[in-house]
Amino acid sequence: MSKPSPTPDRTTNWSSYTASLRKRGSLLIWLDKDMTWLAPQDGNPGRPAVFSDAAIQFCLTIKVLFKLPLRQTTGMVASLLKLSGLDWAVPDYTTLCRRQKTLAVQIPYRRVDGPLNLLVDSTGIKFLGDGEWQARKQGVQGRRQWRKVHLATDTATSDIRAVEFTSSSNGDSPILPDLLDQIPEGEDIGSVTADGAYDTRRCHTAIIDRHATPIIPIRKNGRPWKEDCPAAIARNEILRATRHYGRAFWKRWTVYHVRSRIEARCGASRPSANASMPETPTARPQKSKYASPL
Repeated sequence: MSKPSPTPDRTTNWSSYTASLRKRGSLLIWLDKDMTWLAPQDGNPGRPAVFSDAAIQFCLTIKVLFKLPLRQTTGMVASLLKLSGLDWAVPDYTTLCRRQKTLAVQIPYRRVDGPLNLLVDSTGIKFLGDGEWQARKQGVQGRRQWRKVHLATDTATSDIRAVEFTSSSNGDSPILPDLLDQIPEGEDIGSVTADGAYDTRRCHTAIIDRHATPIIPIRKNGRPWKEDCPAAIARNEILRATRHYGRAFWKRWTVYHVRSRIEARCGASRPSANASMPETPTARPQKSKYASPL
């Protein structure tokens, strides 16, 4: 006996569903009138900078968001400032081209109560060469070049707190101290969770120097270190715990499986300089309990 074909459900909230889809295309750019647009006097020798890093970062964000050349970027920024009623000067395209090479990008993040718990991992991005589809169907036609992106995210908010770009030949463990240096000294770090590639003296020392707890599994062939420093003592404690209780129990006890969040971020997303846009939730179509007849 054949199964009856399922009847489609009838959507009952088309008006709200359509309105929510329209809101996803809305754009809101908010400019704070109290922001530091012009660079303050730093007292360093030489010609001082005219525009602050915040102004340059705003212009470059508009450039990346709308995929504009530098000249068109200055025109769009000028129009945005005019619509906002601000008579600020706009950096020319030569200033943007020169300042973007040495700009220290400020990454916005949300603050939470308590110490900061970091998740550390790395991923790769291709910036030169054939795409994946062309390489699979026709083979690699030319040289492909990759770069490595090292990320440190907050466990509670999943915000990126530190990022480093290196060549593909660099390992993961040498970059961890540089990531921790991007965290302000006055901010407490509770723990740093990473995979076995970070089981090195350099990584454990950098974590202990920030008065944090390393949550790094020991490699299967790992041996005890000579306890001549606090980093070696903390690492040997992890080794003894995993040998006594087992790696599975240690991972559950230290909540090591939360590291899957940064694994998903590194695998599904690529870092980019995007402007802040409002997130409007999309209403899902509601289905009636009565099926519409075929």
